[in-house]
Amino acid sequence: MPLRSDHARWSPVAKTFHWTMALLILGNGAFAFWMDGLKPSLHKINMFALHKSIGLTVLALFLLRVLWRTIDRRPHDEPAPAWQKVAAHTVHGFLYLLIVAIPLTGWAYNSAHGYPLQYFKQFNLPALLEKNEALSNALGAVHEYLFWFLLIVLVAHVGGALKHHFVDRDDTLRRMLPFGRAKRNTPTLPGDAP
Repeated sequence: MPLRSDHARWSPVAKTFHWTMALLILGNGAFAFWMDGLKPSLHKINMFALHKSIGLTVLALFLLRVLWRTIDRRPHDEPAPAWQKVAAHTVHGFLYLLIVAIPLTGWAYNSAHGYPLQYFKQFNLPALLEKNEALSNALGAVHEYLFWFLLIVLVAHVGGALKHHFVDRDDTLRRMLPFGRAKRNTPTLPGDAP
């Protein structure tokens, strides 16, 4: 099984990055809303520390994913009108921007609040900002609003994938599913791995 993607399908490595990050982002968002309802306690502090560590993991995985993409190929886009291709690339751009912005605003919020930031209780990360209560409140709001915006962008992303699958009946979704395989045998192009 090839590690790199080819013109017709995403590689297992690319799929692993995609689905691991999706589960961590959505799970961590749901976790944050659940934590907000907890009464102040040591348990709540520990839950917030876990939330922060998961967010930092998403940021690290994103950086690794970008590095992987520099050596990986990308499957060819399925035939579609130009406006749909522009829309798809715009949605992906927003997703990438938000995947970076949400953990960074969380880190900045934590720093401005004056809290230490530990990664799974293994080591401390440096503060991004000096302690500033007013700024921390603003950053906390931005962090939350960015997550709501991410959910809207995800609806567009998933909606586009489902449209490709059920309306266009092409391989866009199938080739990114964890065990998905392209239904068509597209001929190999020069330079593609067998």
